[in-house]
Amino acid sequence: MLYQISRAAKYYGAETVFEDCNFEIRGKEKIAIVGRNGCGKTTFLRCLCGEENFDRGTISKQNGITIGYLAQKVLEHDERTVEEELMTIYAHVFELQDEMRELEKQMETDVNEKILAQYARLQEEFESVNGYNWESEMKTVFTRFGFDLSDLKKKIGEFSGGQKTRIAFVRLLLSKPDVLLLDEPTNHLDLSAIEWLEGYVKNYPRAVVVVSHDRMFLDRVTDYVYDMEFGKMKRYTGSYSSFTIQKENDLERLQQAYDRQQKDIQRLQALIEKFRYKKNKAAFAQSKIKYLERMDKIEVEKADTKTFHAHFTPAIKGGERVLDVEKLVIGYDKPLCEVSLEMHRGNRIGVIGSNGTGKSTLVKTLMGLQAPLSGSFLYGHQIEVGYFDQQLAQFSSGKTVLEELWDENPELDRTAVRGVLGQFLFSADDVFKTVDVLSGGEKVRLSLAKLLLKHSNMLILDEPTNHLDIPGKEALEESLKGFTGSILFVSHDRYFINQLATGLLILNDDETTEFFDGTYEEYMERAREKNIIQKAEVPKASVQKDEKKRLSPEGRRRRLAAVEKKITETEAELEKLRELRFDPEYYQDYTKLNELDEKITALENDTARLMDEWEELSEES
Repeated sequence: MLYQISRAAKYYGAETVFEDCNFEIRGKEKIAIVGRNGCGKTTFLRCLCGEENFDRGTISKQNGITIGYLAQKVLEHDERTVEEELMTIYAHVFELQDEMRELEKQMETDVNEKILAQYARLQEEFESVNGYNWESEMKTVFTRFGFDLSDLKKKIGEFSGGQKTRIAFVRLLLSKPDVLLLDEPTNHLDLSAIEWLEGYVKNYPRAVVVVSHDRMFLDRVTDYVYDMEFGKMKRYTGSYSSFTIQKENDLERLQQAYDRQQKDIQRLQALIEKFRYKKNKAAFAQSKIKYLERMDKIEVEKADTKTFHAHFTPAIKGGERVLDVEKLVIGYDKPLCEVSLEMHRGNRIGVIGSNGTGKSTLVKTLMGLQAPLSGSFLYGHQIEVGYFDQQLAQFSSGKTVLEELWDENPELDRTAVRGVLGQFLFSADDVFKTVDVLSGGEKVRLSLAKLLLKHSNMLILDEPTNHLDIPGKEALEESLKGFTGSILFVSHDRYFINQLATGLLILNDDETTEFFDGTYEEYMERAREKNIIQKAEVPKASVQKDEKKRLSPEGRRRRLAAVEKKITETEAELEKLRELRFDPEYYQDYTKLNELDEKITALENDTARLMDEWEELSEES
C-alpha cells in the first residue's frame, strides 16, 4: 500500500467539500477521480500532495514516498535555460556517472574483485535510472509537448505562461515520482500529443492518479475509478466505460432492493395495524414492531443526473449545398495550409490537426474575422451561420445572466428567456448572477443558450467542449446529434469528435489537408492499417558519442556484453509476442490486438536502439 486515507473530510467554512471519503493507492495502479465540476476533485488532489490539508482523516503512507503534482512544480528560475532546468532532475545520474569514471581510472592500473564488484553495482544502478538514455528521454518528452529542440537553449523567462506550464509538466513527468497526480493533463494538447501521453501514462512504472474530463483518455489509461458525488467517494474496478455501466447497474439493483424492502415494510405495518389491538395477537404485533425497528433500512443513493437539455433548431431549411471552399489559403504573415471542401446539408465535419496547423484560423476565416491569403469560399442559398468561439465564450460583463440573454433577444418575453435559461441549468436566483462571477462552464452554457436562440441552419464551433464537465459534454453531444442543419467544428476531444462527426477535415503538419468521409474511429482504424500513427519512439542513440569516448576499455567491454545479452532477451520476447498475433484471444479482440502491436513496436524500437549501440561500441573496441 503506497497511500491510504480513511474518512477524509474537507470543509471551507460552513461548506462541506467532501466527507467520510476512503481512498487508497496500491503499487502501479492507474486511478481516475471523476465527478462534476465543483465536486472537489482538484481539492482532493491538492490535499493528497500536501498543498492543502485534509480537515479530518487517518492517513497511512509508505516511508519515503514521493508525490508529484503539476501545480507544485513552479518554474521560478527565469534566467535558466530550459535544458539547465530539466537537467536538475538528473543530478543522481551525474553523480553515478562521476563515480563510475573514477573507478574506471582506478581499473586502468589496479583491477581487483572489490573494484569490479563495485563497478558492476554502479553500472547496474546507472542503467536502472536510465543513465544511458537520459538525454534522449528528455528530448523525446520535451518535443512531444510541442516544443522544438532549439527551445531547450532558450531561457525560461522567454516563454509564455501556458508554455511554462507545459515545461513544468515535462519536468514533472521526467522526475518520475512514486505517485503522479495529473489534473486535466490533456488540456491544451493536440491529438498527437494526447495519444503519446496516453502511452506514457499507461506504461508509467509507478502509480498515477488523474482527474480528467477526457473520456477516451480515461478509458485507455485507467484501471480504477473513484466516483465523487455529493461529497462521497466510491471505488470501481475497470475503465471509465466499465464504471459507467457498473454505476448504472448498482443504482438499478439498489432501487430494486429498496422497492422490495418497502413492500415488505408495508406488509408488516398492515399486519401490525391489524393485530396490535387484539389480545391474543398483541405479542405477535409487538414482535413485528421490534423487527421493523431493528431492520437495516436501505437508502437509495441519489445520482446527480442534472444536466442541460437543449434542442437546436434551424429557422429555415436552407439550400442543399451549404459551403464551397476552393483552394482557400489561410494564415497570417505566412500560409498555414490550403483547404478545398464541399459541405452539404446534414454534414457534421470535425476539423482536426496538431496545434499550429490552422484549425481556429480556418473557422475565423470562414466567419470573416480573418482575411484569406488567397482562394475563396461561398455559403449556399439561405445559409445562416451561428458561431461559437472558445475565447469569446469566456467573456466578461457586469450584466446579469437574464439581462445578457434578453438584451440580445428583446423580442422575447421574460418567461421565454427564463425558459431558455432553464434548459441550460440557469434557474431560480442563478439568472440574477452577474456574468463576471460565472465559472468557465457556466459561461459556455450561456454562450450556447445565445447560439440556440439564433436558430441558424449551420453551426461553426471552435472547441465547444472546453470547460464542460463530462455530463455537459454528453448533453451537448445529444443536442447536436439531433440538429437537422450542418455543423463544422474544431475539437481536441476525441470522444466528442467520434460521437458527432460524419466526416473529418485533417490539417497536416506539412501544410496539406485531406478529407475523410467517416467517423473518427474509422479514420484511426485506417491510420493504424497504414501505420501512419506517430508512436512514442525510443530514441536510437542510447550512449552518446562523447560518453563512449570516456569509457575505459574495460567499461566498453562490460557494456558491450550487457548490450549483447539484452539484445538476445528482447529478440526472444519479440518472437513470443509475434506468435500471440495468431492466438484467437488476440486476433478476435481488436483492443487486445492493438495493445499487443504497441508492445511489439516498442520492443522493435528497443532492439533497433540496442543494435545501434552494439555497432558503435564494437567499432570502438
